[in-house]
This record gives sequence, structure tokens and C-alpha cells, in this order.
Amino acid sequence: MASSSGTSGRQILPLLDRYILRQLLIALLALTGGATALIWLTQSLHFVSMVVQHGLSLRVFIQLTSLMLPSFIAVILPITTFLVVLFIYQRMVGDRELTVMRAAGRSPLELARPGLLCAFFSVILCYVLTLWLAPVSYHAFHRYEFQIRNRMAAFLLQDGVFTSLSNDMTVYVRGRTSDGQLHGVLVEDDRDPVSHTTILAERGTMVVVNDQPRVVLYDGSREEIDRHTGRLNVLTFGRNTIDLTSSRQHNHEDRDPDEMSLRELFHPDPHEVSERDRGKNIVVGWRRLTSPLTALSFAMIGLVTVLRGAFSRHGNITRPLIAILTVVGLLAVSLMLQNLAGRHLALVPLIWLEAILPAFVCAAMLFLEQWTGTARQTAPASVPSAGSAR
Repeated sequence: MASSSGTSGRQILPLLDRYILRQLLIALLALTGGATALIWLTQSLHFVSMVVQHGLSLRVFIQLTSLMLPSFIAVILPITTFLVVLFIYQRMVGDRELTVMRAAGRSPLELARPGLLCAFFSVILCYVLTLWLAPVSYHAFHRYEFQIRNRMAAFLLQDGVFTSLSNDMTVYVRGRTSDGQLHGVLVEDDRDPVSHTTILAERGTMVVVNDQPRVVLYDGSREEIDRHTGRLNVLTFGRNTIDLTSSRQHNHEDRDPDEMSLRELFHPDPHEVSERDRGKNIVVGWRRLTSPLTALSFAMIGLVTVLRGAFSRHGNITRPLIAILTVVGLLAVSLMLQNLAGRHLALVPLIWLEAILPAFVCAAMLFLEQWTGTARQTAPASVPSAGSAR
């Protein structure tokens, strides 16, 4: 009978862990999915004009905007982990489930173990996202957006309409024939900060080379005004090719730090990254290494809020509110430290401290009493008594 009850006791603990962990993971999946969908919807509104005005297909629209999802998930996962741990454990308090588990002799560490497993799962997933999936998808997003915008430029030109291809380029076409020939072409090109260019041509033809739209102009003139001297230079041509891309070629010089690999952030090529941006890139690299750890710290804050102190039969809204304000404060401190560390790299250790210190503080608050009590109980047991020695 003793053996049977011992085996039953050993099986109850994993079952309870699986019961709580299953609720945590289901809630984490639902909350993270809902929050990601909401953010994706709001960010996708910036690209609705491509669908409405320029005839972009729904498939291409979904493909383009879905490339932003890994970045969204990496940002919100620590926050949703905290909310899920706080909500599920708070609900178990309201249902008296934690009261029964504590009365059955479960220690704070045993009660917190499912929450810790959920937090470690979030940490691992965040590292996969921040170190690999998010930079790759963000880079693919920028390349895809660049290709789409430049391809659309070839189809935006309308007869008798001044078409703004970008903030610094406007094209006017008097007429277009069925074979694609353009007649009466005017181009206002303000991409060069040194000079303003106006191009007039009798006719032209649209071509797309390497996903970049270009117009080949014939029998025209090119007028440039030097912004410094105000001098007008006029050049006539028989044939001239104009690049209509909305921005300069997407290369290493204009790459966003969020699409660079960790090695590129910490060891940038001096020909690709200016000295002014080097500190910013290094901080982005350290942020990728530290931000997943905030999922553990935030989860520990939620666990301390629910498991530490006496249980209240009527609930307590003050402690969850303090926990939420604490997490909001940590997020604000994190943003402040990242901005300061970008200008003073000596402050980078504070980013690590802000990410992991809350976890250690909460662990000490929640488990220190249990650990010290266990140490006091095992220490005398290890010393043999005088009677047993004889």
C-alpha cells in the first residue's frame, strides 16, 4: 500500500504541472496571436493604397505584410508572457485551486514551475526570432517592397497627368500609344541635393531592368540649376536614359540595423556603416541578446505578484496593478537605456542589468525563504549524533 501511494504521489505532481502549463501555453498562443493580428492589421493600413490605387493583388499584399510578423512577435512575446502568467495564476487564486495546492504541501517553487517553463519557452522562441527569423524576414520585406514600388512606377504614368513617383520625382506624359511609346515627356528630378533637374523629350519608351523602371528618352533637353550658384546648365541629347526608382538602389549603405545579422552589427564594414551609426548598431545587437531575457523577468514579476504573501479570499487588485505598472516602467527604462547607450557605449552593461536583474530579485523574494529553510533542515541531518557513533 505504501508503495502504491508513493507512486501515486509521484504522478500527481507532473499531472498538476501539465494542467497549469497547458493553460498557460494555450492562453499564450491565443493572446500573442490576437495581439500580432491587431498590430499586423494596423501596420498593413500603410499598404492599402497599393491595393486600391495601383492594383496590387491581395496575394502580393499578404505576402509583403506577413514578412513583418516575426518582428512583431519578438516585441510583444515578453509582454504577453507576463500577462498570461499573471492572468492564469490570478484566475487559479480566484477558483481556490492554488489554495488547495498549497494546502496539499506544494512549495512556492513547485507552484511556480509551470510558469517558469512557459517563460523559458518564450525566451527560447524570442531568441529564435530576434537572432535569425526577424532579421531575415525584415530584410526580405525591404527588398520585396523596393521591387514592388519600382515595378509599379512603370504603370503609374497616365496621359495628361503629373504623376509623383516619389517625394523628389514627378513625371508628365502628354500621350501614350498602344505600343507603349510616350510622347511629350517632362521629368522633374530633385533627387540630387546639389542641383534641380528638368528634362524635356519629344518621345520615350518604358523599360524595366533588374526590377528597376527606366524611361529611354529621345530628342530632348536636360536643364540643371545649381543650388549653390544659381547657374542654369542646358544639355541637348538625342537619347538619354532616366532611372525612375523611388529611392536609390537598396544596398548596404541604406540597410536598416534591424535587418543586419549579429555579426554585421558587432563587426560592421567601415565602408558600409559610418562611424556615427556604429554605436547605434552595437546597441541593436546587444538588444537582440538581452530582450528575450525580459520574458523571464516579466514572468517572474507575475509569479511574485500572485504567489508571494497571503492569499486573499476576496481578491486583490492592487498587486496586479502594481505588477503591470512595474513592467511598463521597465519597458520605459529599457528604451531610455538603449537611447543613452547608443551615444555612450559604456552604458551597455545597464541594458543587461535591466533585463536580468528583475528575474533575480523576484526569485529571491519568492524562493529564498524555501531555499534557506531547506538548507537549515539538511545541515543538522548531515551531522551524525553521538549515540549513532557509539
